[in-house]
Amino acid sequence: MPLRPLLATLLAMTTLPVHAADVLIERNMSLSLAVDAAQAAVQFCQGKGWNVSAAVVDRAGVLKAELRADGAGPHTIAAARDKAFTSASARNATTAMLDAVQKNPPAATLPMIEGFLVLGGGVPIKVGDEVIGAIGVGGAPAGPLDETCAQAGIAKIADRLK
Repeated sequence: MPLRPLLATLLAMTTLPVHAADVLIERNMSLSLAVDAAQAAVQFCQGKGWNVSAAVVDRAGVLKAELRADGAGPHTIAAARDKAFTSASARNATTAMLDAVQKNPPAATLPMIEGFLVLGGGVPIKVGDEVIGAIGVGGAPAGPLDETCAQAGIAKIADRLK
């Protein structure tokens, strides 16, 4: 290969990674996954006799899907959304955050963050170790039961989280 084309090729190869480092490539929650997870969570809770709302947000905490079961209280809509937002933002389950708030005085101010609801029922949705969104459930008789419903929603889509 003549020297000039070889130098041009080498120069092009060395500049690509510099520009590529400026662009982020992230996995995120699709609408299809969000709807299926929310629907599975609501159906699981209904099977237990609990009328709930389920919300699924993307990795940035932006709402992708929300369902409210017949008979679910109007307050469950905001609770589910805020639990999902909290979980996505913190990249942690809200039950773990509640435990931290109760046991760790520096964490006691977490509930003061706008939009945070530190009650059980928010669970991150992951591909490997990467959080791509979260699901929140509100309306079961207790936060751990909301979390059980959220886990059922994730279980429904688990085979698609690859």
